[in-house]
Amino acid sequence: MEAVILAGGMGTRLRSVVSDVPKCMAPVAGKPFLHYLLNTLEKAGFTHIILSLGYKHEMIEEWIQTVSTSMRISFVIEDHPLCTGGAVKLALSKAEEPEIFILNGDTFLEVRYADMLKLHKDTKAHATLALKEMHDFERYGSVEINPETHRILQFHEKQFCKSGLINGGIYLINRDELAGYPEKFSLEKEYFEKNVTTRILSGYLCDGYFIDIGIPEDYAQAQIDFKNGK
Repeated sequence: MEAVILAGGMGTRLRSVVSDVPKCMAPVAGKPFLHYLLNTLEKAGFTHIILSLGYKHEMIEEWIQTVSTSMRISFVIEDHPLCTGGAVKLALSKAEEPEIFILNGDTFLEVRYADMLKLHKDTKAHATLALKEMHDFERYGSVEINPETHRILQFHEKQFCKSGLINGGIYLINRDELAGYPEKFSLEKEYFEKNVTTRILSGYLCDGYFIDIGIPEDYAQAQIDFKNGK
């Protein structure tokens, strides 16, 4: 299996608690957050990881030289911000498998990757999103699916939601799916949301641990959770 990690974020909202580093390099329980993503992917059987870099990319490249892993690590570097879609499209130029996992470098979600790949193939999806059930939330938009076919029906804007499914920040996409898109675009707004009725987008439900370290409160929670091995 093969994966892209979007690791170019600046971590602006974490500046009050983290020094000036790329968001994926924010220390969690003594190690960069990226360490946990790579470790999980290696255990899951991935063989090739493509890091999509931008802000302070040299820092990540230098750190990777110290990492012991059986996986092959490749890099793509944005000369200027390309948004999520452009970053993914650029990284897919180095992909070799027909289906590629995409991970956000500031989000951790426990996923059974082989099962997600099977669902993707069984539903003949163009893209599959890992979804996580949440309660009493307003930080995330919600996702509506057909529970029988797993097809995503609609994306809802951020608002308070008593219970619902959120986008867990892990995707599986066919390698050539973004070939016709421009250099810079939003994967979420201009691909997922615009194509929800015209492309087959499947939802893979996950019940495992989830954390998004993008804000100081959740970053602090990650320190506790990862230290305790949660």
